[in-house]
Amino acid sequence: MSVQPDLTTLHDGPAARLALHPLRRELLARLTAPASAAQAARDLGLARQKVNYHLRLLEDAGLVELVEERMVGNCTERVMRSKAKSFVLAPGALGDLAPDPDAIRDRFSAAYLTAVASRAVQDLGELGSAAEAADKKLATLCIETEVRFASPSAQQSFARELASAVRDIAARHHDDRAPRGRRFRFFVGGYPARTPTGDAS
Repeated sequence: MSVQPDLTTLHDGPAARLALHPLRRELLARLTAPASAAQAARDLGLARQKVNYHLRLLEDAGLVELVEERMVGNCTERVMRSKAKSFVLAPGALGDLAPDPDAIRDRFSAAYLTAVASRAVQDLGELGSAAEAADKKLATLCIETEVRFASPSAQQSFARELASAVRDIAARHHDDRAPRGRRFRFFVGGYPARTPTGDAS
């Protein structure tokens, strides 16, 4: 059995709509562990034929995969598994509605940060698919932390120092003339941390 990815990106609008259907979404969540239509039907309290219909739709869309076929009495039972443990929707699946950072004037707005983060989701989904097809590991970097500022002025000072440090590091390492150089895109964003209740702290 192949290793199940932790996450896969949905680039296709129709596939995304299929996944967002309440019953199919529940099936995808339950099928992070392999199960048959009969098992899933028992868990959900639904008719096996109904569950099997929705599983076929998910399989045709590439959202679930066949793990094995086994004989149960005189019938062949198909054991299915979600294509990944979790899914994320690529902004490109929205077509012209996808956010474009270049179209947002206020570079300090939540809309701009969201658009930049959405572009990262789009790029990583496409690059990840290409790397998987080539049986290669995609080189990435992620730094995440929380800072509790004593005052708004401390927050502003942090932002200035961070921007200055990033400019200095980028200037030292950027080389447009390197014949085998490889470009990486970096972005730094910040927003108020949410409390366990969902409110900004």
